[in-house]
Amino acid sequence: MRVPRPTGSRGTRAVRIPKAALVLLGCVPGLAAVVALVLCAHGVERTVAAGGGPVVPRPAAAHPPPRPPIVPRSVWAGEDRSRTRPPPRYDDKVVAVFIHHTDSPNAYDCAEAPRIIRYLAAGMTESRDWDDIGYNFLVDRCGNVYEGRAGGTDRPVTGAHTQGFNHRTTGIAALGTFTDGVPVPKVMTDAIAHLAAWKLGLAGIDPRGTVRLVSSNGRSRYADGTAATLPVLAGHKDAYSTSCPGAALSARLPEIRDLAARLQGRT
Repeated sequence: MRVPRPTGSRGTRAVRIPKAALVLLGCVPGLAAVVALVLCAHGVERTVAAGGGPVVPRPAAAHPPPRPPIVPRSVWAGEDRSRTRPPPRYDDKVVAVFIHHTDSPNAYDCAEAPRIIRYLAAGMTESRDWDDIGYNFLVDRCGNVYEGRAGGTDRPVTGAHTQGFNHRTTGIAALGTFTDGVPVPKVMTDAIAHLAAWKLGLAGIDPRGTVRLVSSNGRSRYADGTAATLPVLAGHKDAYSTSCPGAALSARLPEIRDLAARLQGRT
């Protein structure tokens, strides 16, 4: 039996259903048979070589988790009419995430996070004359995720967080200083994992993998134009000569990668 399957604007293409599946479907009544037929048609494809071949099951697809709650930048940035900001720049997609810490005090009330982020942004835009805050996202010690750089949380905004590797990456900064021996709140690392899983999942990227990125600046660990193989979910120090995101947070990156992969439905 052949079942039509959409092939785009050119019409339909027949998909052959194995005889064994048809026998089984004969025993499945009503709507259940329709569901089983659809699953059979789309879950298994026949691999055809020159002389035929075995039925090969498709690997299960991983899906991005739901978008986590993200506090909009208007909560901390307000409206600064005195500064003209150039329009955001975009890449085609996000294929890697760099984790940072902000090197700021840890003993803050989470209600103070917007004020702290505003202070950090002022340091970048006024003292360093950047066009905007460099991080795409910031996460406080209570696990609240804040939108950082302007341009849209679901879009591949080019950041200014990792010298030489801002293209096709997103920067997530943990609000605080996480040097050796400093406790890293689990709610914070869980929020970072969820955010990374969602952002990487939009492009189907496994957080546990590696990626080849080309350095665009010789002040990174790699000469300008050098292709570097880096973790998909990396620490700032993987690409730049720094201790960021601190020894304590760096030690948590493996579990953040694993949780992000599980949240995407990967095993």
